[in-house]
Amino acid sequence: MSTLERIQAGLNGITFKVVSSREGTTTIEIAIGDAKETIRRLRDACGFETNTFVTAVDRQPKTPRFELAWQFLSYKHNDYVRVHAAVEASHPHAPTITDLFAGTAYSERECFDMFGIVFDGHVGLKRLLMPEDYDHFPLRKDFPHQGIEPDRLYREWDRRRRERQPLAEESES
Repeated sequence: MSTLERIQAGLNGITFKVVSSREGTTTIEIAIGDAKETIRRLRDACGFETNTFVTAVDRQPKTPRFELAWQFLSYKHNDYVRVHAAVEASHPHAPTITDLFAGTAYSERECFDMFGIVFDGHVGLKRLLMPEDYDHFPLRKDFPHQGIEPDRLYREWDRRRRERQPLAEESES
């Protein structure tokens, strides 16, 4: 049975579209509202036991603006499936899959941190790479290439860090 045949059997009743990918990975597009059930069935009925990534693409100025992408691996069948879903910019939310694949916690946090997509139900959703109070999302297309006042932001972050944790030489004097 081919990868696509396994997926079609496992996703019976869920609407999806098969799309081509450059490297030949089986890729399907779904509605964001079907994401959780689709991914659960890919795991339980199709044998995709590992999530290899969660990421997004900013398609600005297109509507919907964001495209969320998950990729899963089946060790048993030695194949991959990629799942894409459109996410509206006005309400960038998606369901978390950390309850299905615990290892996705950091990928979802990174996607939140860089794109601002909120993963509903993620218990530890917070900034991963940027400071907690950073108001911007660096991988969005409207983020300026030169950054947003990087020196001022760094100085504020460093001042707060020093207030919380004085340097050793400062505490010795």
